[in-house]
Amino acid sequence: MANFSAASFKTVHLGILLGQTAALKDRLLDRHLLPLGITAAQLKVLRIVGRGDDTAVALCRHLSIHSASMTRMLDRLERKGLIVRSQDDQDRRQVRLVLTDKGETLRLMFPPMEAAAMNEFTECLTTEELKCLMRLLGKMLSDTPSVQS
Repeated sequence: MANFSAASFKTVHLGILLGQTAALKDRLLDRHLLPLGITAAQLKVLRIVGRGDDTAVALCRHLSIHSASMTRMLDRLERKGLIVRSQDDQDRRQVRLVLTDKGETLRLMFPPMEAAAMNEFTECLTTEELKCLMRLLGKMLSDTPSVQS
């Protein structure tokens, strides 16, 4: 279904609204994570590595981040002692990522901070509105073909 036309698109700013919403969410999360010394972007990486997606390629795919940006992010996390990189025994081109004990301890501290940030982020919505928003966003993600770069 075509919801937009070139003529109506001048007044529709869906992309801008989605981008501003994501930026606000990350700013709120950054503020809640400040005591841990990490950013929302770093939290996302630590979460994904912690669940077993353990290569930079997998991280780039999940987060839609360019490999050079991911390398800089991993450098920062490694300097903080939160991850360790190692070469894959089977494929030396692959770099495996593992959370250190410090990284795992930090990852376990995320849920209350994320919940506080998301509660602040969604405080203007009723429970029903939030459920509707999540359903609609989920529908958009599942019904939209992946864009290959």
